[in-house]
Amino acid sequence: MALDELRRAAVIVAAILVALTVLMGISGMAVFTNAKVDALQKADAVVVLGGEHDGREDYGIELARGGWAPTVVISNAYPTDDPVMDRVCKPQPPIEVICARAPQMNTRGEAQMMHRLALKRSWSKIIVVTWRYHLPRARLIFQQCFSPDSDAVVMEAVPRRYDYSLARWQFIYAYQYAAFAKAEAMGDCSSVDQAPLSTDTDE
Repeated sequence: MALDELRRAAVIVAAILVALTVLMGISGMAVFTNAKVDALQKADAVVVLGGEHDGREDYGIELARGGWAPTVVISNAYPTDDPVMDRVCKPQPPIEVICARAPQMNTRGEAQMMHRLALKRSWSKIIVVTWRYHLPRARLIFQQCFSPDSDAVVMEAVPRRYDYSLARWQFIYAYQYAAFAKAEAMGDCSSVDQAPLSTDTDE
């Protein structure tokens, strides 16, 4: 009898896990894979978040060359000898390129870095470029740490394909949900790190 009850419990637990996995997959696809991308608007700067060399740096520069902003800020979250950063951080007139290393190498640190830079340069609107599935969390964090004004940040996805396996998507969804909950728990940035920016510009 005890063995039968144990088997039934195992079946119930397995069914719950499968249901949760399916639910996370369906909701994750809606929230992250097909995340809202804002219509492009002219801004003071294009901000390329770190994470992966998937064409985002060149896309940010392309947006600036297309007239969407005069300045590109590229988050330098990579080793000092990174060949991609060596290339994109070189002077690229007529646009200005700023390669900056955030004090915290995460989205929150990047938002704080941009808050300080925007205050210094009197910027009021930026375009943020990142993975599409990262847009919802990046939007929240930039509202917490850059500006609560929803019109101050335009969220733009890197134009690329995501040929990921189902298992990888499940991991991404789980990570994004957990990180989203963490960001909500941390709340607004009550004080911005005043450490000096580490930048390389074309000036």
